[in-house]
Amino acid sequence: MHRTIQKGVAALAVLVAVAAGSAAVSGAASSSSSNSGTSGSTSSQGSTTAPAPPRDPADVSHGPGETLLTGDTADKVKQAALDKVSGATVIRVETDEEGSPYEAHLQKSDGSEVTVKVDKSFNVTSVEDGFGGGHP
Repeated sequence: MHRTIQKGVAALAVLVAVAAGSAAVSGAASSSSSNSGTSGSTSSQGSTTAPAPPRDPADVSHGPGETLLTGDTADKVKQAALDKVSGATVIRVETDEEGSPYEAHLQKSDGSEVTVKVDKSFNVTSVEDGFGGGHP
């Protein structure tokens, strides 16, 4: 009888082991699929929540009361600014509400930005570091 009990206990142990193994495999499979879904959404969230690239200064709104320049006036302001800051790229030219009739926003060859103030005779009156007064 002792042998029968041993065989029964051994058989029961095997059944428990098989059941536990099946549960573990099933749990791992469902955990893996939910984790891959989570990690997939995390990686996609990572790409959508990545820091935005720096704003293009040309897209920054100008100050209140300022308007973009066009035509001959724009050309003369651009030329005056480029004569003063050689090798720069004009981002935009506009009227100015802070002391000068016109201003040109430029990006220098080193990547820094300057604002060039220009008078009505198209003479440069000042060159300021940065993109201007910081209007949003």
